[in-house]
Amino acid sequence: PLKCCHSRLVEAAEDAYLKHEFDADLQYEYFNAVLINERDEEGNYLELGKEFILVPNDHFNNLPVNISLSDVQVPTNMYNKDPAIVNGVYWSESLNKVFVDNFDRDPSLIWQYFGSAKGFFRQYPGIKWEPDENGVIAFDCRNRKWYIQAATSPKDVVILVDVSGSMKGLRLTIAKQTVSSILDTLGDDDFFNIIAYNEELHYVEPCLNGTLVQADRANKEHFREHLDKLFAKGIGMLDIALNEAFNMLNEFNHTGQGSICSQAIMLITDGAVDTYDTIFAKYNWPDRKVRIFTYLIGREAAFADNLKWMACANKGFFTQISTLADVQENVMEYLHVLSRPKVIDQEHDVVWTEAYIDSTLADDQGLVLMTTVAMPVFSKQNETRSKGILLGVVGTDVPVKELLKTIPKYKLGIHGYAFAITNNGYILTHPELRPLVRILFTDLFYFAIYVAFVFLLM
Repeated sequence: PLKCCHSRLVEAAEDAYLKHEFDADLQYEYFNAVLINERDEEGNYLELGKEFILVPNDHFNNLPVNISLSDVQVPTNMYNKDPAIVNGVYWSESLNKVFVDNFDRDPSLIWQYFGSAKGFFRQYPGIKWEPDENGVIAFDCRNRKWYIQAATSPKDVVILVDVSGSMKGLRLTIAKQTVSSILDTLGDDDFFNIIAYNEELHYVEPCLNGTLVQADRANKEHFREHLDKLFAKGIGMLDIALNEAFNMLNEFNHTGQGSICSQAIMLITDGAVDTYDTIFAKYNWPDRKVRIFTYLIGREAAFADNLKWMACANKGFFTQISTLADVQENVMEYLHVLSRPKVIDQEHDVVWTEAYIDSTLADDQGLVLMTTVAMPVFSKQNETRSKGILLGVVGTDVPVKELLKTIPKYKLGIHGYAFAITNNGYILTHPELRPLVRILFTDLFYFAIYVAFVFLLM
């Protein structure tokens, strides 16, 4: 049933986009999840903040929701009336009918949503979003695990960071933030390492020299802590770094470990004095199995041509990041490139995330364990199909207890029980898995694994 719900959403979204013609001057008043029901000093509704009926609903833990309509959240760092946003919101209005129909067919459904590749997030049922104490909503659907897993294939990534003397000051700060944003886009199916370079190579984590590690939460946080130790000095020798990156990816691939899928090198620098075509000819041509993504830090464009050539010659993408505000949106561009093979082949794979705690929904026993089911949405326009344009990802949150109801207990016997784990070893459902208050999220999984092991020994 869940796959049917998602298939209907995917089909509705793709058909709506197919029929839509982009209009740069489109004016459309949509329900902005932050602004709804907000008034100015004179008592008038704010722009994009017209009246939106919200009624407490038992199924959603008595949260005030609108089960007839969805509303739209736009990240604080994006302009909510940008033509790309307005056009996307306009054609995705057609999902409202499907959201409601899915909920009528299966009342056990919780949140349904569409995360757009442009950055907006359409959620059903509609609910009001509240900014933090700084007036900011940092949520960006494109950074969420369900979006990343559905949008791209598993990947092995080596991140090269220029720490030569010219990177001092703000440039190094922007470079570190760029690395951190790239880490945000990696999930448990991905593997990575980070190398800083000047005239020498400096592994950000020296203990993991020459290999890649799984991009789980603990590893990513560990590498983030080590980023603060980087400082700029010396001369940037990019050729040494590229040789190391290619050798590492090649050796890691031959071990049969890692993603066994896409491979990429992310280059973060303020310039390149050469195109290094001899290195690419040695390691990457003619097959071009490793994509090169180049991020030019700073406002100067003197070396932009070399970095553009490197990216284009290796099936990657070039972008320039001048300020900290530019980081997140520019980093996201590489996901569109890596999604192209999946889009061109029209692979509507269904993905399931590991179990997590939803703090907004609680039952009599406390917090609720949830999992997300997601599918990618592609452009079906003939003129863009060969380019592989990802429109976004549809998702549905499912309480783990609903999965348990589908298990045929009569087939298990008196002493039998069923459990499920993800491909990364995370427990999805188990009779002894309970959401525990005041316990770290990661500890929950270790506890569940321990319980599963004890039961198996009994």
